[in-house]
Amino acid sequence: MRQLAFLLAGIFFARAALAADDSWRPLFNGKDLSGWEAYLNKPFHTWDVPDLKRDTNGNYLEVLGRNRDPLKVFTVEMVGGQPAIHVSGQGFGTLTTTETFTNFHLRLQVKWGEKRWANRAKSRRDAGLLYFVHGEPGFRSETWPRSIEFQIQERDFGDLYAVATQITVRARKETQGANHRTVYIYDPKGEPTLFVEKKPIGNHCAHLMNAEKPRGEWNTLDLICFNGDSIHVVNGRVVMRLHNAQRLDGAEPAPLRSGAISLQTEGAEVFYRNVEIKPITKIPDEFVE
Repeated sequence: MRQLAFLLAGIFFARAALAADDSWRPLFNGKDLSGWEAYLNKPFHTWDVPDLKRDTNGNYLEVLGRNRDPLKVFTVEMVGGQPAIHVSGQGFGTLTTTETFTNFHLRLQVKWGEKRWANRAKSRRDAGLLYFVHGEPGFRSETWPRSIEFQIQERDFGDLYAVATQITVRARKETQGANHRTVYIYDPKGEPTLFVEKKPIGNHCAHLMNAEKPRGEWNTLDLICFNGDSIHVVNGRVVMRLHNAQRLDGAEPAPLRSGAISLQTEGAEVFYRNVEIKPITKIPDEFVE
């Protein structure tokens, strides 16, 4: 009986541990930005940032860099009675987790604010969720890290941008507009297409459908990453499936299976809340193709 009791206790604790490992945990504590690191590019020349070098035309000569945020681009605010990460949009850069993740399901809510800044004042509101982030911040244009981007832009939620990486998506090619612009659109029945920052295809693939809610409402984004594949989900609808992410910072392309997570500031005010993550051992059933 004593051995049976020990055996049952062991099974109970093993199941409890598995349940704990499978549970959601917050990446945002609702109080401050602990666990996140800011990185910001050069400010716009009309913004006043003391002690930052300028040239004779008044343009800033240096990036703000890591955890130097004099304009308070990244803060915590109460929105509708709940804490949220407030990204003012004043400038370009990222807020990145200090932790890296492999095989995970990330979920967050996002909605637009009102402000737009500088040369983006009349553009569509733009931001982004970067994943598999690796290497130094500011690799691309002194702003973005090597990563895969889950685009957050008005009418373009879920688009792909491969930032100094490459990844394969089933896509179809279309010619659009008066200038006959070639675009690639995710299509489950399309041809496997490698997206990388090279001609003729490039690093951008458009989402399958526009599942974004009207401006002012919260959108729920799910990002599933498993063994280098990923799924972009907007408000419960799969808008893209991606395969075989690869890093390009070595002599040859190599599997890209893990990395940090970044939230972009890209000229538009945006809010994030309920940012949470859990490990997975398979693609969740509701998102299996």
